[in-house]
Amino acid sequence: MKAVQLIEIDKDLENREIPTPEPKPDEVLIRIKAAGICHSDVHYRDGISFVGSLPITLGHEVAGEIEKLGSNVSDFKVGDRVCLNYMITCGKCKYCVQGTEQFCIIGEMIGKNVDGGYAEYIAVPTRGIFKLPDSLSFEHASVMMCSSSTSLHALRKTRFKPGETLAIYGLGGLGISALQLAKAFGAREIYAIDIDSGKLETAEEMGAIPINAKNNDPIHKLMELTNEEGVDVALELIGLPLTMDQGVRSLARFGRLGLVGITAKTFDVNSYEAICREKEIIGVSDHLLSEIPFLLNLAEQGKLDLTKVVTKTVPLDADAINEIHHQLKEFKADFRTVIKP
Repeated sequence: MKAVQLIEIDKDLENREIPTPEPKPDEVLIRIKAAGICHSDVHYRDGISFVGSLPITLGHEVAGEIEKLGSNVSDFKVGDRVCLNYMITCGKCKYCVQGTEQFCIIGEMIGKNVDGGYAEYIAVPTRGIFKLPDSLSFEHASVMMCSSSTSLHALRKTRFKPGETLAIYGLGGLGISALQLAKAFGAREIYAIDIDSGKLETAEEMGAIPINAKNNDPIHKLMELTNEEGVDVALELIGLPLTMDQGVRSLARFGRLGLVGITAKTFDVNSYEAICREKEIIGVSDHLLSEIPFLLNLAEQGKLDLTKVVTKTVPLDADAINEIHHQLKEFKADFRTVIKP
């Protein structure tokens, strides 16, 4: 089968022909219909986050159609439309049992530790796959498996409540998903912060108050808009020390910052400000299996519409994918680009 693989760290991906995987007894073989391109894929390519042994097929946002069943599989059938949780977990360790399986002691991530979705086929255990509602496209479902599910987990981790205010730093796939989810959860005001005027226009159309960080000091503007109070919750979805610092400073008393964006760099925290206002900084890692059915239900109800999130599709081709990776690295990409093999 055709795959686009990372052969060497800090190098462009390459087209490859590799064997089509054979499903193990508890696995299914999935013909990939859509695979999202995430900023994390660029981190893997550049060596910021480590991957398994090379070469490896990247891609952890995956949806498709079941092509073949393993010998022990009885709860799915050939032809089922499915989306994939990107963590392959044991279901037995203490983390899996308590519902925090993203920390499974033997867990592996598709597209990072094992071959992922930049390919024609993938074989995965049934524990991590979910049937798609007929109303949900493969393209939208693939993106939900990372950007939307992680945004949902971030709102839950930061204990976001109806009537609270939210600041979103970064309007990629995660940011637009977080905006819609916060609206569905009863946010009083949502402030969308970015430097891309087009993305800010989209956020405003969806009900957020835009703040252009290219033309304004976002903290000064945010404080002006909140009568110097700040926001109850902020989500940093970019992975830059600058916006992490801004996220802390934008919080009101008892405010909570969810750190979602990944970077190898550090940032300073003014301990006096954090302590005197009892601010919290909360790490957000991945999402939970239990959150995906809820997310799919929201999408089926129309409360999560990814029409404006999936803004571009590309073929399963190294040149096309590398171009998107370069745009992501420069923070110049569309909301979300999806590969259609």
